[in-house]
Amino acid sequence: MPLSNTLDRVDADLAAGRVPMARQRLRGLVSSYPYDLTLRRRLAEVYRMYGDAAEAGRWMYLEEDRDAEETAAFEQRYGSPGWRMKALAWRGPEALAASAVAEERLVAVRTACAEELGHPVDWDDPASYDEEAAEAYGGGPDGSWTLSGVLAGVGCGVGVIGFVTVWVLGVISLFD
Repeated sequence: MPLSNTLDRVDADLAAGRVPMARQRLRGLVSSYPYDLTLRRRLAEVYRMYGDAAEAGRWMYLEEDRDAEETAAFEQRYGSPGWRMKALAWRGPEALAASAVAEERLVAVRTACAEELGHPVDWDDPASYDEEAAEAYGGGPDGSWTLSGVLAGVGCGVGVIGFVTVWVLGVISLFD
C-alpha cells in the first residue's frame, strides 16, 4: 500500500479514536521508511496521546526541536548506547538522514556504542551492537565469562552426557 494511503488511514484512525491502530500503522511506516523524520514525528505525537514521554522522546530523538524531558526519559529507559541504537530503528549510513542534526545524533549514538563495546558497530548489523547476545553466551564486552554463559555451557554438557548415556544403554540392551 502506498505511503499516502497508509497516512490517510492513520488520519482516519486518529479521527475515529483508534489510537492503537494509528500507532501500529505508523510503526510499520517507520520500519519501512526509517529515514523519513516526518513519520517519526507523527509517531511521537501519538505516543504523547498515551502520555509516554520516553517513546515520544525516542521518535523525536533525531529532531532539532526535540523536548529535553522526553529525550531524558528516552535515554533513561534505553540506558546504553546499544539499546538506543536498537530503539532508534535506523538502517544504513547516517548520511541518509534528512538533516544535519539527525546525522550528527546518529553518529554520536553509534560512536558511543562502539566505544562502550570496544569494537566497530554498524546500523545494518544489529548483532554488532547487541549487548545481550555477547553476554548471554559466555562472554561479556571484555571477553570474560559470565555466570549465564557458564550455566548454559554446563546445561548443554549435562544434556549431551545424558543423551549419550541413554543411547549407550539402549545399544547394550539390544545385545543382551
